[in-house]
Amino acid sequence: MLTLDELRGDASIDTVIMAFTDMQGRLLGKRLHRDFFFEQIDHGHGTEGCNYLLALDMEMDPVPGYEIASWERGYGDFELLPDLATLRRIPWLEATAMVQCDVAWADGSPVRPSPRQVLRAQLERAAGHGYEAMFASELEFYLLRESYDDAYRKRYDDLTPSVPYILDYHILASGYDEPFMRAVRTAMKAAGLKVESSKGEAWPGQHEINFRFSDALTAADNHVIYKNGAKEIAHLNGCSITFMAKPDHTWIGNSCHIHSSLWRGEEPAFADD
Repeated sequence: MLTLDELRGDASIDTVIMAFTDMQGRLLGKRLHRDFFFEQIDHGHGTEGCNYLLALDMEMDPVPGYEIASWERGYGDFELLPDLATLRRIPWLEATAMVQCDVAWADGSPVRPSPRQVLRAQLERAAGHGYEAMFASELEFYLLRESYDDAYRKRYDDLTPSVPYILDYHILASGYDEPFMRAVRTAMKAAGLKVESSKGEAWPGQHEINFRFSDALTAADNHVIYKNGAKEIAHLNGCSITFMAKPDHTWIGNSCHIHSSLWRGEEPAFADD
């Protein structure tokens, strides 16, 4: 992770991504030149984004009927306010850092339907009962030989798993994909995530990488950093990955296991139950 002072002193970083998580779990936002980023921060500002960004479907088309943004109500802007505790270098992109943002209206009040604010509100409720929520997500994905462009041209049909047989806990088979898997593990470590392990999963080309549990907000932030970053690293390596639950009806599904517990202080609240 980076402090603001460390970023100021690191002239090798010229681009800062300011991003928030949308309703589909994607990172949306802007890339700012470092000088403009500091100009904004030093004047107490973030950046702006169109409020339709929280009223989109998977194809990035506006969906009618939202109260916060619609053709009937009109489209305006909301503010992206950086949470500087999330500032980090993005090592797989040249000269780039990222900070994750909360979404706010012009008066500074939170845009409550945004996913990060929904989670914050729930954590505040838990804290009111004396609990801290701890989470980890365990994501499975398919590693495919086609690039994203190739997969698009094939209409995502008849894609080629990286290894043609089941990988589950298989050291030799998963070793064939180790150059890519190692690139993801080391990049995520450098981006501030606490990497635990990777392993082959239950179908050809299927893998998972696991990360240390943390407080729920940090875990959610890291979850989207990992998903977005792993796809970018795949693109840079001329292949593709998908976290889709069922990318092919004949394949085993990709799971997203959620590990959760409530803590009081330094111990799980229900460890003895």
